[in-house]
Amino acid sequence: MTDTNKPSLLSDHVDMRMVAADTDKATPDRNTVVRLNPDHPGFRDQDYRDRRNRIAQIALGYRAGEIIPDAPYTPQEHQVWRTIWEALVPAHQAHACADYLEAVERLELDASRIPQLREVSEKVSAISGFRLEPVAGLVEPRVFLESLATGVFLCTQYIRHHSTPLYTPEPDVVHEIVGHAVTLASERLAELNRLFGKAVKRTRSAEALDRLSRVYWFTIEFGVLREGRKLKAYGTGLLSSAGELEAMHKAELRELDLEAVSGHEYDPTHYQPVLFCAHSFENMFKTLRDFLVQW
Repeated sequence: MTDTNKPSLLSDHVDMRMVAADTDKATPDRNTVVRLNPDHPGFRDQDYRDRRNRIAQIALGYRAGEIIPDAPYTPQEHQVWRTIWEALVPAHQAHACADYLEAVERLELDASRIPQLREVSEKVSAISGFRLEPVAGLVEPRVFLESLATGVFLCTQYIRHHSTPLYTPEPDVVHEIVGHAVTLASERLAELNRLFGKAVKRTRSAEALDRLSRVYWFTIEFGVLREGRKLKAYGTGLLSSAGELEAMHKAELRELDLEAVSGHEYDPTHYQPVLFCAHSFENMFKTLRDFLVQW
């Protein structure tokens, strides 16, 4: 039976659900176990699950300031990276904003293999002062966002299952590096990330945090803008998926009004039917910066 509510496994879609995977540290042998939903592409692949467990253990044993241990990627997983990269290069040229394309060149990612977080973090830190730190799985929104205030971006190291290279039910290392790490190699986008973190630290109520999280979603994750008359992406959820980049042209575009954005609900399991568009990169940067400083 086909589930018509589920994105196609070949749709090149990053499903941003915050409950797709979890870790259980209370196992008898003290090994970390990553719990995958039964509909996860890797659910029945024991080798993949064992590797996910080892990668989660790396994160759980990590302490801030240490060198990030390398993740044990396989040749098959490096091929997944190459497949995704081959799809994204032309998509970026057609749909990514100029600031992002400049950051891609600055970061010089290896297209032939999955870059280790350690080496990407070193490059990003030299550019914007941000550093990457591994986490075992998805974290609470407040924890994730507050870390940005101190120039820390919390990253997963695992990659999606090889059977579905153009679909993942959770943010993986492709989304973290191709999306977030590249944008953190842009000084202005890195500044906005820091300001988000500082704004979250000043946020006390759950309602206000929800509003701010929606602004993050529709800007840092799914933001679009105009370059001349062309629609371009600066959001990481768009930039890490060729399918999302194509789909953004079918979305209803609304003006970037952050008060309206903060009240707009979203469904993270599908392509976004509504996106908020800035007149230019400068317009986006000033509008979002002023909003966050005054939050």
